[in-house]
Amino acid sequence: VQLQASGGGLVQAGGSLRLSCAASGRAFNIYVMAWFRQAPGKEREYVAAVSRTGDSTYYADSAKGRFTISRDNAKNMVWLQMNNLKPEDTAVYFCTADAKIHSAQEMGIPSVIKLLDYWGQGTLVTVSS
Repeated sequence: VQLQASGGGLVQAGGSLRLSCAASGRAFNIYVMAWFRQAPGKEREYVAAVSRTGDSTYYADSAKGRFTISRDNAKNMVWLQMNNLKPEDTAVYFCTADAKIHSAQEMGIPSVIKLLDYWGQGTLVTVSS
């Protein structure tokens, strides 16, 4: 599967952005989908994941209550709605897909990141204070 992330930009603290990830290739609904992010000088970290059917989601503590992940299997799309953005949310955001992962929650296990097969190119989110 090929992934194309978009929607990043510059926003003031407290603002909102909606990231999109378009997928092409094999049947989209076989993949658990997730967003990760990488801030300058830091390791890539998990943000949120959604199950194959979209009925289950899982968030990092930093995203809970502010971010919402969703998907539309008919459109091969995943979104990350980010509200009440903070300067510490500044990072390149990547969407990822994997058919081996069993659940959205499993995407949040730190060691899983090494196993993920497909990554988009990333989209930069900058939050100014």
